[in-house]
Amino acid sequence: MAVTEKAIRDALRGVQDPELGLDLVVLGLIYDIEIEDANVKATISLTSPMCPVAPQIVEDVRQAIAAVEGVEGAEVELTFSPPWTPERISPLIRASLGL
Repeated sequence: MAVTEKAIRDALRGVQDPELGLDLVVLGLIYDIEIEDANVKATISLTSPMCPVAPQIVEDVRQAIAAVEGVEGAEVELTFSPPWTPERISPLIRASLGL
């Protein structure tokens, strides 16, 4: 079974930002997903470069990807370019948060 971006994004909905209590997909923290055969590389960001739980979030993302059926390799790259802003959150969620 081929690994799809949708399956990866669905899995990443289970990884939450501990401060905001929302998943990384909704927050717009998933910048890119590359799939080559059964290997997946996700480029993510965090709401703050000073996030004290950054290593745990990166590991949670890696584990979520690795758990998707058909994935043989999972790599996570953390970037702050471009920096995350609340504008990356979907408009509906932003409105419900009062942003």
